[in-house]
Amino acid sequence: MPVSASTHRAWSPAADVPPLASWRSAGACGAGDLDLFFAPEGVPRRERTRREAAAKAVCAGCRVRRECLRYALRTGERFGVWGGLTEWERARIGKP
Repeated sequence: MPVSASTHRAWSPAADVPPLASWRSAGACGAGDLDLFFAPEGVPRRERTRREAAAKAVCAGCRVRRECLRYALRTGERFGVWGGLTEWERARIGKP
């Protein structure tokens, strides 16, 4: 909902973050294997790289990729591939 010039809204880390349910069902990942997006601890590096590449390929054609990435950045999502980026890639760019 747009905020009028006369309305003051304090900023919070969750401000302007679309709720997960509002866009998640439209994600390309919903029809696939979610395990690709979250590699368990202790997975060998080669397997982790393979999983991440497969997850990123799904994200590449996703129509809600931007919302997904924004959600992950603004909420500090620490695990998995979100919006086409791994947790390490998201950590490098930080919060918007």
